[in-house]
Amino acid sequence: MGKETGFLELDRRERDYIAPEKRLENYREFVIEPPAEELSAQASRCMNCGIPYCHNGCPVNNIIPDWNHLVYEGDWKNALTVLHSTNNFPEFTGRICPAPCEAACTLNIVDQPVTIKSIECAIVDRGWKEGWIKPEMPQSQTGKSVAVIGSGPAGLACAQQLARAGHSVTVFEKNDRIGGLLRYGIPDFKMEKHLINRRCQQMEAEGVTFKTSSEVGVEVSFKALQENFDAIVLSGGAEEARQLEIPGAEMSGVRLAMEFLTQQNKRNAGDDEVRAAPRGTLTATGKDVIVIGGGDTGSDCVGTSNRQGAKSVTQIEILPKPPEHEDKALTWPDWPMKLRTSSSHEEGVERDWAVLTKRVVGDGETVTGLECVRIEWVEGRMQEIEGSEFTLPADLILLAMGFTGPKKRGLLEKAGVSLTDRGNVEADTESYATSEPGVYACGDMRRGQSLVVWAIREGRQCARAVDEALMGVTDLPR
Repeated sequence: MGKETGFLELDRRERDYIAPEKRLENYREFVIEPPAEELSAQASRCMNCGIPYCHNGCPVNNIIPDWNHLVYEGDWKNALTVLHSTNNFPEFTGRICPAPCEAACTLNIVDQPVTIKSIECAIVDRGWKEGWIKPEMPQSQTGKSVAVIGSGPAGLACAQQLARAGHSVTVFEKNDRIGGLLRYGIPDFKMEKHLINRRCQQMEAEGVTFKTSSEVGVEVSFKALQENFDAIVLSGGAEEARQLEIPGAEMSGVRLAMEFLTQQNKRNAGDDEVRAAPRGTLTATGKDVIVIGGGDTGSDCVGTSNRQGAKSVTQIEILPKPPEHEDKALTWPDWPMKLRTSSSHEEGVERDWAVLTKRVVGDGETVTGLECVRIEWVEGRMQEIEGSEFTLPADLILLAMGFTGPKKRGLLEKAGVSLTDRGNVEADTESYATSEPGVYACGDMRRGQSLVVWAIREGRQCARAVDEALMGVTDLPR
């Protein structure tokens, strides 16, 4: 694979970015696309390592060494074919996936992994530019119909695979646009939404029908779907946000991250303030903002707050600060726990770790601060450090503490499917079948809060299971 001495001759070189002060002026993507020659050179670093651990690291099992080698040889069209053989939407993962494949790369042992994510993104972007990506029509129709509920990455991947197998597929989405959290949870500066629109056009040409503003279990009867479709796939995501249960958290200045992010994404899409902010305008402009939660959603709140002109942004996390570098001998090729600094962090934020929130300060309506205490972790249990109390000034507190599972009201109540102890829909990863006949589940609704790349994998595998259940056999890949 690649050039036998490539990894010895060339160092890893990542994509460049527009300077932080310039990219804060708008919500557009800010990655500077490398020239093809540079990408080919980086692909040449993919070594013939015997066991390509990048396969293990990638949830969709991308055949990474093969398309790296094709890019090195300048055969971009065949590289796209190999890439699409395992991943329906590489333009999504090439932008927002944390790249566990790179963590698993053999060259990551010396902190020089191949720039897999950059190359993946470049392959699919070139495919669109060259017109290589076209609708893939089924050879024949099966006469079977499938309802897919939820249009996030799992639902979209499942729907596309089933349509290509010849089934009649209808996707039901409760929001006014297709995409789920891809559309409204991920800021435009990380992934512009024309990318979703383009895939939807391809899928419509392949025979997929999209029905927006159609919440199953509310506007649309679940029983009616059971009567009119041969199979139903639940792919509604894990949208039940973890709440902040401390005194004062009921004040209007304490809001969920998803509400904050969704409002800005809707504004960017051209919605007026009535449609974008039905509960009232929520912005960080001129405010001291505190983001509770140290993950990707919290980082997205940081980047959005800075673009809105926040006075200050502070991000706090209850867990201790991770190490700057992982212990390779203990972690490789698994995903390591280490300090990660996102592009949003580089744009301006104060970060703090091992902080426990105690009380929201305010007059009952308006937030003015957040009382906190420092903690230490002893044998996996946290203990407050005596005398370490402090108060942060705050006008707006954004909760980005993760999700506890799918929402139960509406769809899941009407579906009557069994749930796991963690509140997710119960289904295995072979049949993806729920406790209700003809009803399947995949993505975050089944596995809990996870990555876009895991959702795509589950959607593809669920489509195979549904196809096999309907037809007795299947040619769809896992």
